[in-house]
Amino acid sequence: MKPDEMRPPLTPDTWRLVGLDIDGTLMHWGGEISGTVVDAVERARMCRNHVILATGRNIVGMMPVAERLGIRRGFAVCSNGAVTVKLNPAHPGGYDIIEKVTFNPRAALELVRSELPDAYYAVEDLGVGFLVNRPFPDGELMGRQRVVEDFEELCHDEATRVVVRAPGVDVSHFDDLVHRIGLNDVTYAVGWSAWLDLTPPGVSKASALEALRRHLGVYPDHTVAVGDGNNDIDMLEWAGQSAAMGTAPEHVQRVADEVVGSVEEDGILTVLNRLIDPERLAVL
Repeated sequence: MKPDEMRPPLTPDTWRLVGLDIDGTLMHWGGEISGTVVDAVERARMCRNHVILATGRNIVGMMPVAERLGIRRGFAVCSNGAVTVKLNPAHPGGYDIIEKVTFNPRAALELVRSELPDAYYAVEDLGVGFLVNRPFPDGELMGRQRVVEDFEELCHDEATRVVVRAPGVDVSHFDDLVHRIGLNDVTYAVGWSAWLDLTPPGVSKASALEALRRHLGVYPDHTVAVGDGNNDIDMLEWAGQSAAMGTAPEHVQRVADEVVGSVEEDGILTVLNRLIDPERLAVL
């Protein structure tokens, strides 16, 4: 069978998989998602698009966004790909965890702590919040923060995600640090500020979306992704069609197929409107 026969052309009846980052992509930096974007997401979902939130947020932080967008069924990727949930309004909390990938954070925590002893450290407490060595500033972590008395408590269990926050440390220092201490057994993403996210080896938004793509039977060419951060790079490279927000750093923009407007301009509408078929909506 020829490759073009294996991958049928995209038609109004073809299902797509659309991976959307939240912060800086769907959501303005003030924490709002515009009504226009909410409406566009709903209409895109009505046109055979599996719209999947793909976020660094934990489940606690993702669920209110899904609710705001009216997404009560479907799938979502959390914790930078380490956790995948199936939205289920009949289940307590509104979701079922269908996949989680963990790692032992001890080596990574000890290595980073030896270099940054005064940093904030957090280990995800799945579905609840985070275990922390000291409270993070309000609004930076979603869910309950439980302060541990002994740093050892952060290291003894398997984890889906580790966060390191180092005020006053330049972002480029994190890149240098990761390479110098050899964090080879985890996947990492340096945030927009002095923020380092660690996830299990080989885990990213892209790896989780690829598993969902296979599960849903969507062709590779019929995938779309939009994002704005370092943790979106793998997802943008993975997608058949990708867009970076105008507010994304230049190196993130370079890996995308196109650059759309800023988040404050609701630049994501450029992509969402393209996924909406007026003729199909007319008969629904």
